[in-house]
Amino acid sequence: MRYLERRKARIEIVPMIDIMLFLLVFFMMMTLHMIPASGIASRLPASTSAERLERPQLVIALAADGTITVDGEPMGLEQLTTRLLADPEARVLIAGADTAALGDLIAVMDTCRHAGITRIGLATREPSA
Repeated sequence: MRYLERRKARIEIVPMIDIMLFLLVFFMMMTLHMIPASGIASRLPASTSAERLERPQLVIALAADGTITVDGEPMGLEQLTTRLLADPEARVLIAGADTAALGDLIAVMDTCRHAGITRIGLATREPSA
């Protein structure tokens, strides 16, 4: 008779908690990888009329000495052109140092335009009070 007796259903909470913690860690790690420009070491120029742009797909850092860096990798204008030609629909953000030469900035912008990039933004910071 005990064999036919119905057992009460139980909800196991521990496996559910394990899965929720795994999902939390997964989404936190993915969010950290979605921040593209967190490591640019330059002093951006200030602007009072700057607007927020949509998230760029490619961030080009221009140092004061004219060095071009994309995703932490230094490259010349020819290498930049090859990289930009791979995706002509990309959104590009140029983060130039405060003391970067105007000629270097124009060279990078020309390279972007020759590669077919039409959506180019310039990174600035808010002026300090």
